[in-house]
Amino acid sequence: MKYQLNKPALQKLRRDLAIRVRALPILKAKETALRLELRKCQARLVKLKHESEDLKKQCEPFVELWSEYPGLLSISAIDIQHRSVAGVALAEAATVEFKVIKAGLFHQRAWVVKGTELLRRIVRFRIESDIERKNAQLLHEARKKATQKVNLYEKVQIPQYTNAIRRIRNFLDDKENLSRAAQKIVKEKTRLAAIA
Repeated sequence: MKYQLNKPALQKLRRDLAIRVRALPILKAKETALRLELRKCQARLVKLKHESEDLKKQCEPFVELWSEYPGLLSISAIDIQHRSVAGVALAEAATVEFKVIKAGLFHQRAWVVKGTELLRRIVRFRIESDIERKNAQLLHEARKKATQKVNLYEKVQIPQYTNAIRRIRNFLDDKENLSRAAQKIVKEKTRLAAIA
């Protein structure tokens, strides 16, 4: 850290230190909020993983039949809501709208109706899982940056600024003391010269 040993530099360092000291609690609160939200997101991912296993078990009877599934189901719209957590934009659960092609009940097999409903659940589940994974990644990166900034302020910059301010103050005090001592010596010499 470079600085000059004068009063304007001292004032600038004091301002910069005050900014960092005021920002530190805010950054700590942001880091805490991101950490808590990341834990919630990871818990939801674990829950989704368990649901995935349940869904796979439900799909096992249909594995051989999926090759015969007619293309009756398509996604018509996905509406994703967004929310902000400590300045990080996160996606929330999406509303998925499906388009189902109506086929005559006599022209299709009995399992197709149940298979279509199961396919809807699988698609919704995959979309939710993707959203949660992306949210977890965003939260992890934002928390990491916030932690780095907290550590930078707390362990590096605030001590450096404090140390620099102390050094400048000591230098200016020493300079002022030398100036006073020189003035006293000059004053004493002029007094002695006036007497002699």
